[in-house]
Amino acid sequence: MEKFRADLHTHTVLSPCGDLEMSPVNIVRKAKEKGIDILGITDHNSTLHAPLIKELGAKEGIMVLMGAEVTTKEEVHCLCFFECEDTLSDFQEYINMYLPNIPNDTSKFGYQVVVNEQEEIIDEVECLLISGLHQSIDQIEKMVHDINGLFIPAHINKTVNSIISQLGFLPPDLKVDALELSQHTTKSEFLKKNKYLSKYNFIQSSDAHYINNIGNTWTNFYLEELSFEEVKLALGALEGRKIELK
Repeated sequence: MEKFRADLHTHTVLSPCGDLEMSPVNIVRKAKEKGIDILGITDHNSTLHAPLIKELGAKEGIMVLMGAEVTTKEEVHCLCFFECEDTLSDFQEYINMYLPNIPNDTSKFGYQVVVNEQEEIIDEVECLLISGLHQSIDQIEKMVHDINGLFIPAHINKTVNSIISQLGFLPPDLKVDALELSQHTTKSEFLKKNKYLSKYNFIQSSDAHYINNIGNTWTNFYLEELSFEEVKLALGALEGRKIELK
């Protein structure tokens, strides 16, 4: 097995909270500089930048997991990843169907722009992307797995927008591929207060909104090769693949 460094929670300039420096080109450049092998693109309720970053990452030997950080109607943030652009597009249509039609106020929340490889603005999303979808966490999890995606509740140690802050616990029947911790705790510290979650696999990510935050923390993946299926096996600790927090 070979060890690969993964940061699976990265926002671009498309997220209203993402810094204007977080363009696809800059993100890939910084990920390369930080030694990131697997990069997750997770804008709030949008997948629109993921295909371009996957293309740019491939040129630098970086595997990009295309996805989004979805907000459920319970205000829980969840990372959702997909292998190919067809299923990514299906998931974007699902998001569009259930995202509330609330106009973005750029003076309060920031711009939501799509840029190309030349860093030219080619689109601006008018609907506020940080709203909760009109879908429960169970419904979103089912949709993700129905189209063969990965579903990971985000930064579950946080006091806002985590599954524990919003629901009080992790429902035992919720099918998760892993649980994410922010960089502000350790697995051992978290499990002291949440021993019932010891059976789950954990990742840790930067949740980067600013360019220098990319790769500030990461998860080591032990894989045969860089592929979506290998990542899936590692998250499940299957066939000798595994993950390890740094």
